[in-house]
Amino acid sequence: MSDAGGRPYRAIPGPSVMPEEVLRAMHRTAPNIYAGEVVDLTESLIPDLRRVARTEGHATIYIANGHGAWEASLANVAGPGDKVLVPATGRFGLGWAEIAETLGVEVELIDFGRQTPIDPNRVEEALRADTDRRIKAVLATHVDTSTSIRNDVAAVRKAIDAAGHPALLMADCIASMACDRFEMDAWGADVAVAASQKGFMVPPGLGFVFFNERAAAVRAAMPRVSRYWDWRLRSEPEMFYHYFGGTAPTHHIYGLRAALDMIHAEGIEAVWARHERLAGAIWAACEVWGQAGALRLNVADMAFRSHAVTSLGLNAPDGTRLRQWLEANAGVTLGIGLGMATEEDPNGDGYFRIGHMGHVNAHMVLGVLGAMEAGLSALGIPHETGAVDAAARALAAG
Repeated sequence: MSDAGGRPYRAIPGPSVMPEEVLRAMHRTAPNIYAGEVVDLTESLIPDLRRVARTEGHATIYIANGHGAWEASLANVAGPGDKVLVPATGRFGLGWAEIAETLGVEVELIDFGRQTPIDPNRVEEALRADTDRRIKAVLATHVDTSTSIRNDVAAVRKAIDAAGHPALLMADCIASMACDRFEMDAWGADVAVAASQKGFMVPPGLGFVFFNERAAAVRAAMPRVSRYWDWRLRSEPEMFYHYFGGTAPTHHIYGLRAALDMIHAEGIEAVWARHERLAGAIWAACEVWGQAGALRLNVADMAFRSHAVTSLGLNAPDGTRLRQWLEANAGVTLGIGLGMATEEDPNGDGYFRIGHMGHVNAHMVLGVLGAMEAGLSALGIPHETGAVDAAARALAAG
């Protein structure tokens, strides 16, 4: 078989599928970067970004991927000799910690592994033990894209408050924003980071950092911050180029404007509900497949599963075999088992991920699941039948 007769589908956890509206908005000649439409468009993005993050605080845009947003957020609140607490639940929590270390920041790590969410009690214990109050921030990953664990950010806030600790709560929402419910102000996050290539449905290249007045006060007390990473001019620009620390990312601006229009036309509550329904259909299918085979959901408790990405395991090397079959024979690309290597499976060949974020609907999800069932059958990987029916019933039930 070949996918030459149809459109391939990248069911990976970012970059996500870009809507035609976004692509059309970006398909234009370069605009004037000093005056006119692009200036007005940029100014319109800020309040609409805040609406997605559910905050009355500040929103800033960096020409960067998610790793750049990590560094931007840290550069404004912590420097050499400072300390942060990182409760990690996968590769991306560990990655944020690594960025902190490269800035000379001391990291206290609580590694919860790859199947267990953050335990707020352990966060509280660590903060109570910090009697000299050296920890400046807790870096919590809302959704870890590698493990698909969704953490309770509000519970982490309660743990910080219960310890009576002044640490900021910083949330990595790169995989979750505009997919999973996130309430920055209501949940007590002081800083949130996101990026353009997942729920925002725009090509990689924009990083977003949201911060409140508590975080702004910490920034004001910093002895120095790199001019490029400094969020003060970006959040209160004196001239247009201050929004981006230089030349504007013109075509990304047009794409983001179109994407935000789509998100707000649907309504953020409806966006969250759609992702929840589609994730439930995928879980229903996977649970059926696993009844007579090795396929398993990485996160056992659905209360802690992401609605944007699902991490799954098979006996190695069947995860890689299934991905390769789907790409070659069905035009479907699944995500690799990033960060899931073990001593027994050093290349992570037993794991893969389904991305279901952003511009996605029922027929796209059912198509991926049908292709996966064909792949499982073609490769002789043991599985129970009827998974796609189970997914359809889940969707029909709403």
